[in-house]
Amino acid sequence: MAVQAEERRSKLLELVRLKGFAALPDLVEILQVSESTIRRDLDYLEETGAAKRTHGGVLYTGASPKLPHFDLRQPAQWDKKRAIGRRAAALIEDGDTLILDGGTTTYEVARELVGRHVQIVTNSLPVANLFASSPNTDLVLVGGYIYPRTGVSLGPYADAMLAELNVRKTVLSVAGINDRGFFNSNLLLVETERAMMRAAEQVIVVADSTKFGHHSLAHLCRLEEVDVLVVDSGTPEVWRQKVLDAGVTLHVAELDGQGS
Repeated sequence: MAVQAEERRSKLLELVRLKGFAALPDLVEILQVSESTIRRDLDYLEETGAAKRTHGGVLYTGASPKLPHFDLRQPAQWDKKRAIGRRAAALIEDGDTLILDGGTTTYEVARELVGRHVQIVTNSLPVANLFASSPNTDLVLVGGYIYPRTGVSLGPYADAMLAELNVRKTVLSVAGINDRGFFNSNLLLVETERAMMRAAEQVIVVADSTKFGHHSLAHLCRLEEVDVLVVDSGTPEVWRQKVLDAGVTLHVAELDGQGS
Protein backbone atom coordinates (compact mmCIF):
# COMPACT_ATOMS: atom_id res chain seq x y z
CA MET A 1 0.00 0.00 0.00
CA ALA A 2 2.81 2.40 0.87
CA VAL A 3 4.44 1.80 -2.51
CA GLN A 4 1.13 2.39 -4.30
CA ALA A 5 0.58 5.63 -2.42
CA GLU A 6 4.11 6.82 -3.23
CA GLU A 7 3.67 6.04 -6.92
CA ARG A 8 0.27 7.72 -7.03
CA ARG A 9 1.58 10.85 -5.32
CA SER A 10 4.55 10.95 -7.69
CA LYS A 11 2.21 10.79 -10.68
CA LEU A 12 -0.08 13.37 -9.12
CA LEU A 13 2.81 15.76 -8.54
CA GLU A 14 3.98 15.32 -12.13
CA LEU A 15 0.50 16.13 -13.42
CA VAL A 16 0.32 19.25 -11.31
CA ARG A 17 3.84 20.27 -12.34
CA LEU A 18 3.01 19.97 -16.05
CA LYS A 19 -0.27 21.85 -15.76
CA GLY A 20 0.81 24.48 -13.24
CA PHE A 21 -2.79 24.40 -11.99
CA ALA A 22 -5.01 21.32 -11.90
CA ALA A 23 -8.70 21.09 -11.04
CA LEU A 24 -9.74 18.46 -8.51
CA PRO A 25 -12.29 16.68 -10.79
CA ASP A 26 -9.65 16.37 -13.54
CA LEU A 27 -7.22 14.69 -11.14
CA VAL A 28 -9.91 12.27 -9.98
CA GLU A 29 -10.69 11.33 -13.58
CA ILE A 30 -7.08 10.96 -14.69
CA LEU A 31 -5.88 8.94 -11.68
CA GLN A 32 -9.10 6.93 -11.33
CA VAL A 33 -9.23 7.20 -7.55
CA SER A 34 -11.73 8.73 -5.15
CA GLU A 35 -11.90 12.45 -4.43
CA SER A 36 -11.09 11.77 -0.77
CA THR A 37 -7.88 9.96 -1.81
CA ILE A 38 -6.87 12.88 -4.01
CA ARG A 39 -7.54 15.30 -1.16
CA ARG A 40 -5.33 13.28 1.21
CA ASP A 41 -2.56 13.16 -1.38
CA LEU A 42 -2.84 16.91 -1.95
CA ASP A 43 -2.64 17.51 1.80
CA TYR A 44 0.60 15.51 1.80
CA LEU A 45 2.04 17.47 -1.15
CA GLU A 46 1.09 20.73 0.51
CA GLU A 47 2.85 19.72 3.72
CA THR A 48 6.03 19.04 1.73
CA GLY A 49 5.80 22.42 0.02
CA ALA A 50 5.44 20.92 -3.47
CA ALA A 51 1.88 22.13 -4.05
CA LYS A 52 -0.69 24.56 -2.69
CA ARG A 53 -4.38 23.75 -2.33
CA THR A 54 -6.74 26.39 -3.74
CA HIS A 55 -10.48 26.60 -4.23
CA GLY A 56 -11.32 23.82 -6.67
CA GLY A 57 -7.82 22.56 -7.33
CA VAL A 58 -4.10 22.74 -6.68
CA LEU A 59 -1.15 24.89 -7.78
CA TYR A 60 2.39 23.65 -8.31
CA THR A 61 4.90 25.33 -6.00
CA GLY A 62 7.89 22.98 -6.10
CA ALA A 63 11.16 22.86 -8.01
CA SER A 64 12.74 25.90 -6.38
CA PRO A 65 16.35 26.56 -7.36
CA LYS A 66 18.84 24.70 -5.19
CA LEU A 67 20.08 27.18 -2.60
CA PRO A 68 21.84 25.32 0.22
CA HIS A 69 21.90 28.23 2.67
CA PHE A 70 18.18 28.94 2.17
CA ASP A 71 17.34 25.24 2.38
CA LEU A 72 19.25 24.90 5.67
CA ARG A 73 17.59 27.92 7.27
CA GLN A 74 14.05 27.18 6.11
CA PRO A 75 13.30 24.28 8.54
CA ALA A 76 14.57 26.22 11.57
CA GLN A 77 11.65 27.30 13.81
CA TRP A 78 9.35 26.15 11.01
CA ASP A 79 6.24 25.81 13.20
CA LYS A 80 6.65 29.42 14.28
CA LYS A 81 7.34 30.65 10.75
CA ARG A 82 4.32 28.82 9.39
CA ALA A 83 2.01 30.29 12.06
CA ILE A 84 3.42 33.77 11.39
CA GLY A 85 2.97 33.24 7.65
CA ARG A 86 -0.71 32.46 8.08
CA ARG A 87 -1.29 35.43 10.38
CA ALA A 88 0.55 37.85 8.10
CA ALA A 89 -1.22 36.59 4.98
CA ALA A 90 -4.53 37.41 6.65
CA LEU A 91 -3.45 41.07 6.64
CA ILE A 92 -3.20 41.05 2.84
CA GLU A 93 -6.34 42.00 0.94
CA ASP A 94 -7.31 40.72 -2.49
CA GLY A 95 -6.13 43.25 -5.06
CA ASP A 96 -3.16 44.38 -2.96
CA THR A 97 0.19 45.07 -4.57
CA LEU A 98 3.00 44.05 -2.26
CA ILE A 99 6.75 43.52 -2.06
CA LEU A 100 8.09 40.33 -0.51
CA ASP A 101 11.77 39.99 0.39
CA GLY A 102 13.71 36.72 0.36
CA GLY A 103 13.63 35.78 4.03
CA THR A 104 12.56 32.32 5.12
CA THR A 105 9.67 33.68 7.21
CA THR A 106 8.53 35.85 4.31
CA TYR A 107 8.58 32.68 2.22
CA GLU A 108 5.93 31.19 4.52
CA VAL A 109 3.81 34.31 3.98
CA ALA A 110 4.24 33.84 0.24
CA ARG A 111 3.12 30.20 0.45
CA GLU A 112 -0.12 31.32 2.05
CA LEU A 113 -0.72 33.84 -0.74
CA VAL A 114 -0.42 31.39 -3.63
CA GLY A 115 -3.66 31.43 -5.59
CA ARG A 116 -4.78 34.81 -4.18
CA HIS A 117 -5.68 37.75 -6.43
CA VAL A 118 -2.65 39.91 -5.61
CA GLN A 119 0.28 41.51 -7.42
CA ILE A 120 3.65 40.37 -6.10
CA VAL A 121 6.96 42.19 -6.43
CA THR A 122 9.94 40.20 -5.14
CA ASN A 123 13.71 39.99 -5.34
CA SER A 124 13.64 36.32 -4.34
CA LEU A 125 13.93 33.43 -6.77
CA PRO A 126 12.30 30.95 -4.32
CA VAL A 127 9.38 33.33 -3.74
CA ALA A 128 9.01 34.08 -7.45
CA ASN A 129 8.91 30.37 -8.18
CA LEU A 130 5.84 30.00 -5.97
CA PHE A 131 3.85 32.40 -8.12
CA ALA A 132 5.27 31.69 -11.58
CA SER A 133 2.43 29.30 -12.48
CA SER A 134 -0.36 31.05 -10.58
CA PRO A 135 -3.13 32.28 -12.93
CA ASN A 136 -4.45 34.73 -10.32
CA THR A 137 -1.22 36.49 -9.38
CA ASP A 138 0.72 39.13 -11.29
CA LEU A 139 4.44 38.67 -10.65
CA VAL A 140 7.21 41.25 -10.96
CA LEU A 141 10.76 40.01 -10.39
CA VAL A 142 13.31 42.59 -9.30
CA GLY A 143 16.62 42.31 -11.13
CA GLY A 144 20.19 42.84 -9.99
CA TYR A 145 23.09 40.86 -8.61
CA ILE A 146 21.86 37.43 -7.48
CA TYR A 147 23.27 36.51 -4.08
CA PRO A 148 24.04 32.81 -4.55
CA ARG A 149 23.47 31.68 -0.96
CA THR A 150 19.83 32.77 -0.81
CA GLY A 151 18.79 33.48 -4.40
CA VAL A 152 17.86 37.13 -3.87
CA SER A 153 18.75 40.06 -6.13
CA LEU A 154 20.67 42.89 -4.48
CA GLY A 155 22.68 45.96 -5.31
CA PRO A 156 22.22 49.21 -7.22
CA TYR A 157 20.16 47.76 -10.10
CA ALA A 158 17.66 46.22 -7.68
CA ASP A 159 17.52 49.41 -5.63
CA ALA A 160 17.02 51.58 -8.75
CA MET A 161 14.12 49.41 -9.94
CA LEU A 162 12.46 49.49 -6.52
CA ALA A 163 12.77 53.29 -6.47
CA GLU A 164 10.38 53.42 -9.44
CA LEU A 165 7.71 51.23 -7.82
CA ASN A 166 4.79 52.00 -5.51
CA VAL A 167 3.05 49.28 -3.53
CA ARG A 168 0.48 49.01 -0.76
CA LYS A 169 2.55 46.80 1.54
CA THR A 170 6.11 45.55 1.95
CA VAL A 171 6.75 42.35 3.93
CA LEU A 172 10.25 41.80 5.32
CA SER A 173 12.07 39.19 7.38
CA VAL A 174 14.87 40.17 9.77
CA ALA A 175 17.78 38.44 11.49
CA GLY A 176 17.57 40.28 14.81
CA ILE A 177 15.55 42.74 16.88
CA ASN A 178 16.75 44.75 19.86
CA ASP A 179 16.22 48.18 21.40
CA ARG A 180 17.96 49.83 18.45
CA GLY A 181 15.52 48.28 16.00
CA PHE A 182 15.74 45.69 13.25
CA PHE A 183 18.85 44.04 11.79
CA ASN A 184 19.85 41.81 8.90
CA SER A 185 23.00 39.90 8.08
CA ASN A 186 23.97 41.39 4.71
CA LEU A 187 24.89 45.03 4.03
CA LEU A 188 23.62 44.99 0.45
CA LEU A 189 20.41 43.26 1.53
CA VAL A 190 19.71 46.00 4.06
CA GLU A 191 20.09 48.68 1.38
CA THR A 192 17.65 46.83 -0.87
CA GLU A 193 15.19 46.33 1.98
CA ARG A 194 15.30 50.06 2.75
CA ALA A 195 14.35 50.68 -0.89
CA MET A 196 11.47 48.22 -0.40
CA MET A 197 10.33 50.17 2.65
CA ARG A 198 10.39 53.48 0.80
CA ALA A 199 8.23 52.01 -1.97
CA ALA A 200 5.39 50.98 0.37
CA GLU A 201 2.49 52.66 2.12
CA GLN A 202 2.78 50.11 4.93
CA VAL A 203 5.80 48.12 6.15
CA ILE A 204 5.20 44.72 7.75
CA VAL A 205 7.99 42.79 9.47
CA VAL A 206 7.59 39.08 10.19
CA ALA A 207 9.89 37.61 12.86
CA ASP A 208 9.85 34.58 15.12
CA SER A 209 10.47 34.90 18.85
CA THR A 210 14.10 33.72 18.66
CA LYS A 211 15.06 36.98 16.90
CA PHE A 212 14.35 39.23 19.90
CA GLY A 213 17.20 40.56 22.00
CA HIS A 214 19.73 39.99 19.21
CA HIS A 215 21.43 42.06 16.54
CA SER A 216 23.11 41.20 13.26
CA LEU A 217 25.72 42.74 10.98
CA ALA A 218 23.69 45.58 9.49
CA HIS A 219 21.11 47.87 11.10
CA LEU A 220 17.95 48.10 8.98
CA CYS A 221 15.82 50.64 10.82
CA ARG A 222 14.45 51.73 14.20
CA LEU A 223 11.45 49.99 15.76
CA GLU A 224 9.16 52.94 15.08
CA GLU A 225 9.95 52.94 11.35
CA VAL A 226 7.89 49.77 10.89
CA ASP A 227 4.08 49.87 10.81
CA VAL A 228 3.21 46.26 11.67
CA LEU A 229 5.10 43.42 13.34
CA VAL A 230 3.86 39.82 13.20
CA VAL A 231 5.38 37.44 15.76
CA ASP A 232 4.63 34.07 17.32
CA SER A 233 3.13 33.50 20.76
CA GLY A 234 6.53 32.64 22.21
CA THR A 235 7.57 36.30 22.08
CA PRO A 236 8.28 37.55 25.64
CA GLU A 237 5.84 40.07 27.08
CA VAL A 238 8.63 42.60 27.66
CA TRP A 239 9.34 42.70 23.92
CA ARG A 240 5.67 42.88 23.02
CA GLN A 241 5.37 45.98 25.19
CA LYS A 242 8.47 47.60 23.71
CA VAL A 243 7.03 47.11 20.23
CA LEU A 244 3.69 48.64 21.26
CA ASP A 245 5.44 51.53 23.01
CA ALA A 246 7.21 52.28 19.71
CA GLY A 247 3.81 52.76 18.07
CA VAL A 248 3.99 49.54 16.05
CA THR A 249 0.84 47.46 15.51
CA LEU A 250 1.52 43.98 16.90
CA HIS A 251 -0.09 40.75 15.67
CA VAL A 252 0.63 37.53 17.58
CA ALA A 253 0.31 34.21 15.76
CA GLU A 254 -0.75 31.30 17.92
CA LEU A 255 1.11 28.07 17.31
CA ASP A 256 -0.86 24.96 16.34
CA GLY A 257 -2.57 23.50 19.37
CA GLN A 258 -2.55 26.79 21.31
CA GLY A 259 -5.88 28.08 20.09
CA SER A 260 -6.74 30.93 17.75
